[in-house]
Amino acid sequence: MASTVVGMFKSKEQAEEAIRELKARDFSEEEISLIGRGEEGDDGQGEEMSYDGQNLADGTATGGAIGGLTGLLAGAGALLIPGIGPIIAAGPLAGALTGIVTGGIAGGLIDYGIPEHEGKRYEEEIKRGKIMVAAKSESKDMSEEIISIFRQNGAYDVKTHDPR
Repeated sequence: MASTVVGMFKSKEQAEEAIRELKARDFSEEEISLIGRGEEGDDGQGEEMSYDGQNLADGTATGGAIGGLTGLLAGAGALLIPGIGPIIAAGPLAGALTGIVTGGIAGGLIDYGIPEHEGKRYEEEIKRGKIMVAAKSESKDMSEEIISIFRQNGAYDVKTHDPR
């Protein structure tokens, strides 16, 4: 049964390095998600979901940054979540957030095995400018590899969440 490993990062550079290392170890883009704070002026009408300048759907490069975030979050989809503000999201978790109207980020994370109280904590961290990276894991060994990569790249809060 698949688990979701979540790491919180203080900077986009740390998150970017973790994602690059995951990809170098053959994790696919369909297994990796990120969520970060956008800037005022992001209107939720962003480009297709992508990160690191790559379109998640077809691997092609995309245009410039959305909001003030560059590099890791360049071309990512922008969402405007009531009560939270602009959010930049990419990967499978981004799809969970696109339908959120009142549940906030925490509501969108429940289907990934992340309890509501943890989701609310992650939501608060994202509001403060932190970046959440999540990776899907199919085994305990895979989870341990993801945890190691996250920690080596500066994640300060790393947890594994199992679906209900």
